[in-house]
Amino acid sequence: MSIIQSIILGIIQGITELLPISSSAHLFLIPWIFRWDSSAQFNIEFEAFDVALHAGTLLAIGIFFFKDWINLIKSGFNQITKKTNTKEGKMFWYIVIATIPGGLIGLVLDKFVEGYLKQPLIIGIALSIMGILLYIVDKKAKSKTNYEDMNFKQTFLIGLSQSLAFIPGVSRSGVTMTVGRMLGVKREAAARYSFMLSAPIVLAATIYKFKDFNFNLSFIIGIITSFIVGIIVIKFLLEYLKKGSFKIFAIYRVIIGIIVIALALTRI
Repeated sequence: MSIIQSIILGIIQGITELLPISSSAHLFLIPWIFRWDSSAQFNIEFEAFDVALHAGTLLAIGIFFFKDWINLIKSGFNQITKKTNTKEGKMFWYIVIATIPGGLIGLVLDKFVEGYLKQPLIIGIALSIMGILLYIVDKKAKSKTNYEDMNFKQTFLIGLSQSLAFIPGVSRSGVTMTVGRMLGVKREAAARYSFMLSAPIVLAATIYKFKDFNFNLSFIIGIITSFIVGIIVIKFLLEYLKKGSFKIFAIYRVIIGIIVIALALTRI
């Protein structure tokens, strides 16, 4: 894999992992469109590189929300050891509990259907359908709940929805933010919780795949790129959603989905 390819994929990962537009779809489609995936060596390197790029955005989430994570972890364990009840302590255990079923279901389903669903036509359809759902839900949903006021039902159902992310094009952040809005969570709060919720699963995948990482120059540059872009995107999205909606991302998904469907049906 060339340095240029790793930079492009790092930028794509940093943007699409944190916006509700599907990083798995974009990381599949870019090599497909430019025919990078015609190289057997590229495909071998890309499987581990994909996870490493996610580790880059995981690091961005860890750095950006560093104080939040320290407070969550500390408060979570204090709730057990010192019997102190705080919003941060409850949120820590909400995230832990919400991660388990979504992560396990997604892992099982991914093992069975991974080879069948990574098709451009399916990705294009998933991008479009999820874009339409995101638009409708975001437009009609009431914004009632702040991040710190989310309850167990909301956090658990959002976490469970992660299991649908095994379908390329659905988007983990897209489906969690959509379900969050459906449950009356404010836009910025839905995005913040989606970011925090992603960390345990990506960390587990990184640890699992770490033995396959090849720390050459292009590999490292890709991770650094996804990290830097990820930091910028987190800050942008949280600020944007204070006043803006998910409409622009929904429209983007539908347009890209239609283009991918057209390419899949006409490309030889």
